[in-house]
Amino acid sequence: MESRKLFVVAQRTFIVIAVLVGSLNLGLMAINKTNASQTSEKETENSKATTAETGVSQRMVAFKQTLLASWKQEAKSKGLLPTTPPQFRGATLKEAKLAKSDKKVIALTFDDGPVPNYTEKILDTLNKNNAKATFFVVGGNLQLYPAIGKRIVDEGHTIANHTWHHWYHRMSPKVAASEIDNTSDLIFKTTGVKTNLFRPPGGIMNNGVVAYARKKKYVTLMWSVDSIDFKQPPAEVLANRIVKGATHGGIVLMHDGGGKRPRTVEALPKIISRLRAKGYSFVTIPELLEMQDKQEKEEKLATEKKQ
Repeated sequence: MESRKLFVVAQRTFIVIAVLVGSLNLGLMAINKTNASQTSEKETENSKATTAETGVSQRMVAFKQTLLASWKQEAKSKGLLPTTPPQFRGATLKEAKLAKSDKKVIALTFDDGPVPNYTEKILDTLNKNNAKATFFVVGGNLQLYPAIGKRIVDEGHTIANHTWHHWYHRMSPKVAASEIDNTSDLIFKTTGVKTNLFRPPGGIMNNGVVAYARKKKYVTLMWSVDSIDFKQPPAEVLANRIVKGATHGGIVLMHDGGGKRPRTVEALPKIISRLRAKGYSFVTIPELLEMQDKQEKEEKLATEKKQ
């Protein structure tokens, strides 16, 4: 009888312990489930937050890239960026070496300005015909007529260095440096453009200025077509001379300053319309150099692929 009582007590004790253990396990399971649920919710929230942050970050990156590209394009169109490819720095060029193409390009350039009347009328004609050009300015003239220099840049043309005084005589290294440096400094102060494009007055190569330009890694620009407009031939003769001498990648020399230029002003609309009829479009010197650079890179890549 006593044994039976002890057995019942032991059985009851076992049941109580089992119930307690079971309750404890259920409690632990509930806690774990709650923790797991909370962890899952936190992971979901963190995932959502991470996704949102990633989305915002990607949009910010895309926005910055778009803004930067837009700024670069605008700055480039105004000549504010150093766009000259390295192989041309310190070199002398008469034209761009471009492969034959259905789309021909040519660069119109004007020397010795800016001056009232002639430069302004040339700009009017260029804008009316949606044509871009490059102006090699004399520092002394830019100092007198800064508003015209600003207009050149504001209307999407390229402004470049043509020395301060337009001297032809032999110059010491110090004088040659001042002729170029002072003009480039004034171009920057007036228009915000830093130029490394240079043309020597009269095309003279041995009076000191070209040597300094090369030393400072300017691109010395000559020409493939000389209008000889300083002799003031009739506008028709002038237009025919340029159209006849035009080539793909060529550079045309004309003048907006340095004397009376009514024939140049008169001939310009004829030049533009006749060259367009022959399939030409008009580019600035930086654009011309970039085209040659792109072509050379493509040719190099094609050669490497064949090897």
